Amino acid sequence: MQYTALGRTGLKVSRLCLGMMTYGSPAWRDWILPEEAARPFVKRALELGINFFDTADAYSLGVSEEVTGRAIKDFARRDEVVIATKVFFAMGDKPNRGGLSRKHILHAIDDSLTRLGMDYVDLYQIHRWDAETPIEETMEALNDVVRAGKALYLGASSMYAWQFSRALHTADRHGWTRFASMQNHYNLVYREEEREMMPLCRAEGVGVIPWSPLARGFLAGNRTRDKSGDTARAKSDEFAHHLYYRDDDFAVADRAADIAKQRGVSPAQVALAWLLAQPGVTAPIVGASKMPHLEEAVAALAIRLTDEERARLESAYQPHPVLGHS
Repeated sequence: MQYTALGRTGLKVSRLCLGMMTYGSPAWRDWILPEEAARPFVKRALELGINFFDTADAYSLGVSEEVTGRAIKDFARRDEVVIATKVFFAMGDKPNRGGLSRKHILHAIDDSLTRLGMDYVDLYQIHRWDAETPIEETMEALNDVVRAGKALYLGASSMYAWQFSRALHTADRHGWTRFASMQNHYNLVYREEEREMMPLCRAEGVGVIPWSPLARGFLAGNRTRDKSGDTARAKSDEFAHHLYYRDDDFAVADRAADIAKQRGVSPAQVALAWLLAQPGVTAPIVGASKMPHLEEAVAALAIRLTDEERARLESAYQPHPVLGHS
């Protein structure tokens, strides 16, 4: 395993982060693994050297955090792992059960810590931008969470670069804790982040931990143009159907598959190797519902694509509308 600093912080994280959205309650999504099936993935990730785990209160409506907390308690020392969770999406049908108001943030961090069974999280992230709450209110509340010792670092997720810049400036202007990381939508078939967000993060020393590095399985090479595939997720993931499946997306996936065949590796490993080599990328967040997927992801760390291979992968890309901010 390789390790690196998260942005300009002293926090060392593995170059792959295990995404815990896959684990929780199948009642939330058909493809979610229940706790008994999930625990071996956490154990194996730790054995492979992964020390970075990402969840959110919204995943399985809190059950993912519970599964994460119990597995970490049983398989790891708390001071040796980096636990990240998120706040924003509604956790109920009442008006203050979502968003980034001071009220919701201060309740949400306590609820997350209770579910995780932890005194603090290493990284507390806003899951999206809240257009209904002043950014000053959000940043001050997040700063108070850090000052209370309930989170050590702050992060953000998908938004426009101007919004992220405004949040960073607000924190700097008031002397509040700034965001150390950006969890954005970035992979071989969605590269719009290269226009503004990635340069901003590099300039500001913000670590980038992309979600959906394999385009929700699309880059694994097992999707078809009729929006189906071999897995439960391929058949039922409507969000992925909205994000991908354009003809030029398949052109990129086909090239990844061709390079993979020539190298004797999987298309997913080629896609991960490409992303890991992009300037500013700290640790892609990988999901795994089958153990070989996790093993392959770690093995991708050793793959070095040639300039010609990277050019071949990138040249098929066509611009997309902004996707993943909502």
